[in-house]
Amino acid sequence: MIEPAARFEQVKIPLADSAQGLSEVSGVLGVPRWWPTGARVSICLAHGTLRNHTEPVIETLHTELTERRYLTLRFNFPFAEVQKRRPDPMQVLRRTFRAAIEVLSRDPTASPAHLFLGGIGLGGQVAAELAGSRVPIDGLFLMGFPLHPQGKLDESKAEELFRVVSPVLFLQGSRDRRCDLDVLRRTLTRVGAPTTLRISAGADHQFNVLKKSGRTADEVREELVNSIDNWIQKTLEP
Repeated sequence: MIEPAARFEQVKIPLADSAQGLSEVSGVLGVPRWWPTGARVSICLAHGTLRNHTEPVIETLHTELTERRYLTLRFNFPFAEVQKRRPDPMQVLRRTFRAAIEVLSRDPTASPAHLFLGGIGLGGQVAAELAGSRVPIDGLFLMGFPLHPQGKLDESKAEELFRVVSPVLFLQGSRDRRCDLDVLRRTLTRVGAPTTLRISAGADHQFNVLKKSGRTADEVREELVNSIDNWIQKTLEP
């Protein structure tokens, strides 16, 4: 018997309260082969400040994690849907993320048994805000977490991390000027939730690498996928 392939569906995510003049935002739902058999694990992915849900890192993670049998959704925040550069207020971002999570359980006969949230940059901040507000999740992964303004190490802000109780995976580039690794390590000693740190050598805030590094963007993204996949499997171990 030929095993069916994963499929990707364009979806609309309804907003309870309009934002940017919108009543819904766009998303892409990745449905893995044989869903809903197996562990039934879902992942909701959020983009950063400078791009939308077609951000290369987010798009690659979405595709690859779906192929690895995770029900995976990537979506736009309202400001990205209307192609504005200024992000929405945090309350709007939170509501949009919650609305995206609800889409994963739209079909009660195929709703997931486990939920992980993830995001890059701003998307990670919003995911952490939700995790800290007791949204029931199994874990949280944060990529390029913006711990402080670029180059301003003494202005770090991480209040949302201190409220998280679920396991957290941090994925950081060694050249990320918005997250000094020493500052991050000191911060993690104050986070009550179980934390794991994975560093991508030579990668910046967007996980891009210089040619002289000898690595490619595809290699870095594959590294991210493997780290997330392995961490999720470990987190779900009884």
